[in-house]
Amino acid sequence: MRASQHVRCEKFPCVGVNHECYLVPDVELDPAAVSVVMIWEAAPADGSDYYYANGDPLFLQTTLQAFNDAGANVSSLQDILDLGVYMTTAIKCGKIGYGIKAAPIKECSLLLEKELALFPAVEVFMLMGDVAIRAMNYIARRAGEPRVIPAGSTYKIRGIEYFFRGKRAFPSYLQAGPSFFIEKSKRRMIAEDIAAALAVRR
Repeated sequence: MRASQHVRCEKFPCVGVNHECYLVPDVELDPAAVSVVMIWEAAPADGSDYYYANGDPLFLQTTLQAFNDAGANVSSLQDILDLGVYMTTAIKCGKIGYGIKAAPIKECSLLLEKELALFPAVEVFMLMGDVAIRAMNYIARRAGEPRVIPAGSTYKIRGIEYFFRGKRAFPSYLQAGPSFFIEKSKRRMIAEDIAAALAVRR
């Protein structure tokens, strides 16, 4: 199964994002083998940085390091997939500027909801940054459910058990991009969150 064959944006109604950077994971995998979904904010401005791009993409480099920091011995995308981890974005288009406004997060959460429904065996959702957290909260609230993750700074709300439809949800920090190697405290917390998430699904 390839998520890109099931999740498509037809009309690109959002403003404030770069539609030319639109990406949905095109990796072949067994949906029943996915136990962890890791969601980060948006598709990269340069498609060659994407997790699933050929070569040595930047976002994969930092993610591999994050998993190794967490004690998982991985050296390739396939190693991460073999752990049962599927990686995607809350926003399928690229960012314009630093932040992403509420409207595209809410709109794109419709696509994310369809994407998550492809994986019936998921036990853990890793929400890497505020955009992923907000997207998951939009999905829950649209169904009349309470927020998955409460408002607040990530460092204050980490370490508490949260659930989305009976599955664990971990609020964490964005692990994709060059700042990962610089911000040592966030890097440590990301590693702790990944280790905790992997422990849940074992």
